[in-house]
Formats: sequence, structure tokens, C-alpha cells
Amino acid sequence: MNFCKNPGCPNFGVPAAPTTSKGAGGGKDGYAVRAAGKGLPVLHCHACGEYPPVKSNVAIREELERLAGYLEPRMAPSCPNLACKNHGVGIATDSDAYQAFGRTASGGQRYRCKACRRTFTVRKAAAGQRTPHKNKLVFSLLMNKAPFRRIGEVADINPKTLYDKIDFLHRQGLAFAAHRERRLQDGLSIARLYIGVDRQDYAVNWTRREDKRNVQLTAVGNADNATGYVFGMHLNFDPGLTASQIERESKACGDLELPHPFRRHARLWLEADYQAAVQNRRVTPVPRTHQSLSARVAACYDEANAREDIEDFEVPDRTTQLPDAGMQIHAEYTLYGHFFLLRRLLPGTEKIRFFLDQDAGMRAACLGAFQPDIRDRRCDAFYVRINKDMTVDERKRALADSRQAFRALQEQRPDLDQQALRLLLIKERLHAMAEIGQWKDRWLTHPFPSMGEPEKAICYLTGYGDYDEDHLAWLYNKASLRAIDVFFMLVRRRLSLLERPLATMSNARRLWHGYSAYNPRSIAKVLDIFRVFYNYVLIGHDKKTPAMRLGLAKGRVALEDIIYFA
Repeated sequence: MNFCKNPGCPNFGVPAAPTTSKGAGGGKDGYAVRAAGKGLPVLHCHACGEYPPVKSNVAIREELERLAGYLEPRMAPSCPNLACKNHGVGIATDSDAYQAFGRTASGGQRYRCKACRRTFTVRKAAAGQRTPHKNKLVFSLLMNKAPFRRIGEVADINPKTLYDKIDFLHRQGLAFAAHRERRLQDGLSIARLYIGVDRQDYAVNWTRREDKRNVQLTAVGNADNATGYVFGMHLNFDPGLTASQIERESKACGDLELPHPFRRHARLWLEADYQAAVQNRRVTPVPRTHQSLSARVAACYDEANAREDIEDFEVPDRTTQLPDAGMQIHAEYTLYGHFFLLRRLLPGTEKIRFFLDQDAGMRAACLGAFQPDIRDRRCDAFYVRINKDMTVDERKRALADSRQAFRALQEQRPDLDQQALRLLLIKERLHAMAEIGQWKDRWLTHPFPSMGEPEKAICYLTGYGDYDEDHLAWLYNKASLRAIDVFFMLVRRRLSLLERPLATMSNARRLWHGYSAYNPRSIAKVLDIFRVFYNYVLIGHDKKTPAMRLGLAKGRVALEDIIYFA
């Protein structure tokens, strides 16, 4: 991933050499290594002058494997006799290798191996649970904003049983999603996808009175604007790691003495790095709500340029801390893993258009992961910036003004239908785009606001000058974050752990969030469960689920089909 991220540069997709070569011109591969700060090397691209930060390819690969782990097929039950030729041969792979051999008292199917005569049992998905009949109730309550204590009361189960059931629902939900989404990975044919990508932040409550700092985590999510399908919602948190063990390994291998990209555990936040980030934190001015949208776009560029690592947007401070269990991941590595997983899932898609929230790290991860597709013109990317601070009255006024202007244009051009008129207005805006930021990116102000996106600006990131004006206008017309915004809204409204809190202020800006989780593992699990529920169970106004619109389901999936998926 260490190459120039400027699509118009000859070095776009051309990686820097793993070792530098000395000489007056710097590296002979088209790059030179520079220092942006302590432990932060960047590349200097000789072709276009850009300074992409160096990232660990190993860490990106590790994060991709973590996020894509659910896609690995479950090991099919087979003969348990290690010496038998049928060991490892699943019952579904070769049905002639086994014969049904009755059932256990609990209803599990027994099989006998025809080679060695050994018998074994295939347990049901809910085997070992004392109250499996309550799984559907817990699932339904969990997806309808019931706090954990209320779920326990309604279902009449204790906290341990509740958490065990959430673990079970999480395993079953991921297995169900993997079974369907492997069709995508295997090349399911899709003509077009218009995917919005954005981030959402979550707070984890402190657990000790002597240390009242919260844990701040970020999830990156995406959703297709046409179908609503959410291909991923990924939290920058790895529950499978033990911080004390990683800290010992890092100390033993000298990680803290190395620049960040060359560390063994480059993707993980170490305690020393976190404290250093808190000490060196730069205060970022909060944009004023009365600023114009173009001023906010410019301020975002300035904020990114002020960072030592332009892709690193995390800002730890004295009110935050690292998780007690599991490990927090540098969020830019989760971004890279997220986009590489998307690329793995969508090989059969003819065209992909990404609409990204204005974020330098998101741009770099998208262009890095999809570089071959961008070069082949199979993929394009746009920044989309929305003014979300407008009041309801301001939104209604903007919508009314837009409709009035459109009606006036209809009277002037009665020969054109509505779609042609929309494209005409956008083409007029193409000739009046504003250059904003250090890179003089060209931003178009969209002429058609909506209540969800009352003021919107768009920047084309991957233009090669090969699209005619009508094609460009059509793509600008499609640019939107509405699908991922709807998903984020429902996350807040349907999951009690993640609702936007009414927080009480205490000293030193420490906040207590009433329903927030105490353990980041719970956030990761309910997000995974909700993604499956949203894609396969929730129906829209057209009586279809996102999975039905995408072609991964023929009808609304019943909760039982997810809970007891085998």
C-alpha cells in the first residue's frame, strides 16, 4: 500500500521499493523517504510532489483477515477417528461415506462412518442451552432498543444467560451472513453499486470510580444507495487480543524503538503511544455552526494537513483511555481492512461508485484498495460533504427554494423531462465548481437538496477526463450518503447500547452515558447482529429487505432461520 494515492500520478499504484537507494535524486523508484514526525515516515513522490504516509502492509493484511474471518466456512462434521480415511471428509461432501444412525435423547442426529464404523453426533445449533425457546424473544428485544436489564426481566433470565445468548446469536448471525455473502465473493453478477461510506463514534463507559475515563471507538460502515444493503460495519477493536501479552511482545521485540509502520504490532494502540498522543494532542477548533458548507470543507482540509499523519484522525485526550479487555486498533488500519474486504466481496460487480465522507484516511484506504479497479475504470470515488446542522425550518426552506427554481426551469424548457432538467442544472454547476484546499480539489454544490441532505457538496476524486459531461452529471446526481445515514440512524434508534446519549456532565469533561456498554465486545457483537437483522429481516416501503433487492434473498428471512442456521 506504500504508493502515491494521487490517481492522476504515474506512481499511482506503483509501490516504493522496500529499501532506499542513495543518490542526489533520492530513491530511484520515484520516491524518497521523509520524516513527518517522530516515528512517522512519509514518502515523497517525485512525480507529483505528494507525501503519502508509510503504512504497514503486514498490519493491513492482519486487519483484513480479522474482518473477513467470518467468511471462512465452518468445518463440516466428519469422522472423529484421526486414523480413518474419512476424517476431514464432511457429511455433506461425501454422503456415501456415512449413514444415519438414529438420534440422541436431545434430538441430535447420529452418524456412523462406513469406513471405520465409528459413530458420532451432529449437535443442533442451540445444543447445550437450557432455554433455547427464549432465543427469539431475546433477539427481538435486542433489535428493538431494550436495555440489557429489561431484556433479562422480560425474558426471565439472569445476566450470564443473556450474555451467553448474545454470543450464540452473534455466532449464528455471522454464519448466516457468511453463507449468503460467499455468493458475492464467488462472483455474483451485479451491474452497478453506489456505495456510501461514513464513520460513527461510540463511547464505552468507565468501569472504575478511580479512573472515570471513557473508551472512544469508531466504526466504519457502508451501504448501497440503491438496495440499502450494508456490506460491512467494522469497529476498530479486536476482542481476541490480550493487551498485557501484546505489550510484553512489543517490548521484547523493540517495537517502541521503531517507526510505527515497521513495528510487529503496527495496527494496535500501545499504552505508551496512547499516552504520547494525549500529551501531544493538538486542540482542533470546532467549526462554527453558521459557517458556510464551503468553509467547512476548507476547514476539514486544514485540519487534515495539520496532522503529522494525514490519514490518522483519532484524537485521544485526557478524558479517554484504552479498553481494559481486547485492544483498540489504529482506525486508519480498520479503514484499509474495510475497503479490502469490500474488494474481496465484490469481484462480480461491473461498476462501483464510492461516495465517501470527507476524510483523508478514508480516501487513501479506498484508493489504495481499489487502485487496480480505478485504473481499469471499473471504480470511481467521490467526496460527499453534507451540512447536517441546519434546523428543520432551514431544511424545509432550502427544499422549497429548490423546487421553485426547478418549476421555473420547467416553464422555460417544456421540451425536457424531469431527468433531463436535473442533468441540465447539474451540468451548469459543473462550470461553476469551486477549488478548495491545498490540492485545489473542485467541489460542486448540488442543486437538489432533500430533508436528509439539505445542503450537499461533492468532489470527484478519480477523474481521468474520459467521461463526457452527461455521464459526469449523472454521477454527481447519484452522489449521496443517504443509505448509510439511514443505517446509522437505526443503529442509534434500535440498539440501546449505542443510542445517542443524554449525558450528564461531571468534572474535567468526563461524561456518563446512561445505556452505553461497559465492554467493547458487546458493541462489536450487537453491530454484527444488527447488520444481519437490517439486511435480511427489516423490510422497507416496497415490502423488500436490502438482501432481496440485492439478490441474496427471495423473501424476508424469519428470525428462526438465522437463530437455528446450521
